[in-house]
Amino acid sequence: MPEGLSMYAEKVYNAMTSSGIDSEEKMANAEKIVSLTKAPKNFVLRALDELQSKGLVKRKAREKAAGYYLTLKP
Repeated sequence: MPEGLSMYAEKVYNAMTSSGIDSEEKMANAEKIVSLTKAPKNFVLRALDELQSKGLVKRKAREKAAGYYLTLKP
């Protein structure tokens, strides 16, 4: 677990790790991550931004919804 993450960023990181969202082929949209964490969407989006800024998550623009996946394995 990376250090210095907010509570929701930790929750999102753990959910993505346990669900195996760790490559572009397995990426998930924000709605899927919201359902995994059972956290409010605005908190999940903020957590994804935080994880992106720390280089832990990559965002890929797609036609309908952006996809997210972990760039660093635990």
